[in-house]
Amino acid sequence: MLMDLKETNKEKMDAIGKNPNFLASVKHALDGIQTILKEEQNMRCHALLGIIPLLLAWYFQCSTIEWIIIIFCIFLVVIMEFLNTIFENVVDLVTDFEFHPLAKKAKDIAAGAVLVTALFSIAIALIIFLPKFITFYF
Repeated sequence: MLMDLKETNKEKMDAIGKNPNFLASVKHALDGIQTILKEEQNMRCHALLGIIPLLLAWYFQCSTIEWIIIIFCIFLVVIMEFLNTIFENVVDLVTDFEFHPLAKKAKDIAAGAVLVTALFSIAIALIIFLPKFITFYF
């Protein structure tokens, strides 16, 4: 009986295209990154804006811990944009692109999470860079 369950599960996994190995998983992950960069303008904006604090960190010769915090904030915003895009796509799939108040609510909340994360990252950037600007220019 147990063997039958495993065979059934393997057949189902094969039918949905379960990755056969690690390299296939990596290829699909890279496809996902390429897709979000190609299709989502906000992701491209976040990726480009993420370069600014990296350049400032290099220019102001930030400490190791400041670099870690800056990189963490950049990746946190990017990850939230990934999650927002996932939510939007799943909601569109479930609703078949028909308006529903709960679908709007879910999408708005996911977008709000990205905004809160971006504002958090800006606050961290101000804490790190504002004293450096003041010292450098005054």
